[in-house]
Amino acid sequence: MAKEAKKKSKGKWNLYQVSGSKIERKNKSCPKCGSGTFMAKHASRMYCGQCHYTEFSGK
Repeated sequence: MAKEAKKKSKGKWNLYQVSGSKIERKNKSCPKCGSGTFMAKHASRMYCGQCHYTEFSGK
């Protein structure tokens, strides 16, 4: 039987940077959904899983 791959969880703490009393979001927010929805970073694009908005990065 094949080995099962372990899925690594990024967790919500990787989405924020805390410095003193400031909390800064690391990922960009979706322009269609608003500030509560983060966009996922892929190799060549940023993607919103809720509304499927995609921004492609240039070369």
